[in-house]
Amino acid sequence: MTRYPWRMAISFAALALCAAAAQAADNQTVKAMEEYLEFVDYGGGIILPEQIPAADWQNITVIDARDAAQYRKEHIPGALNIEWRQALARRAELPQGKMVLLYCNTGSLSAQAGFALRLAGLDNVRILQDGFVGWKAKGGFDAHRRAVGAKE
Repeated sequence: MTRYPWRMAISFAALALCAAAAQAADNQTVKAMEEYLEFVDYGGGIILPEQIPAADWQNITVIDARDAAQYRKEHIPGALNIEWRQALARRAELPQGKMVLLYCNTGSLSAQAGFALRLAGLDNVRILQDGFVGWKAKGGFDAHRRAVGAKE
């Protein structure tokens, strides 16, 4: 038995308060996500490469959400590298007045970062459907022209 039982009691009380605070914070996070999902547009901020005319790319802040090694190897020209795990922490670097387009290899990791950013209130964030792989396969900056030409 401890020499100072009151210290143990205070420690347990502090742990209980910390657990309660963590649970309350977790409940607030879950509530915020529920509210967001009730009102988000159906696509959840997803955009296809063929929806972006070549000339419009210059008006978009493109974020490569992959790691630095993948970015160095190859990326969409003009893209900035902010790894998907850092997107929320670095949100102050993102512009408010124009589209921010996130991509990773296939869209799954950038979708997670995009969800967090949109939940944080950045409604100008879009996710590039199918990521870098899809962008290249659909023709890169020419994807829109190819898609329009195929319809005609």
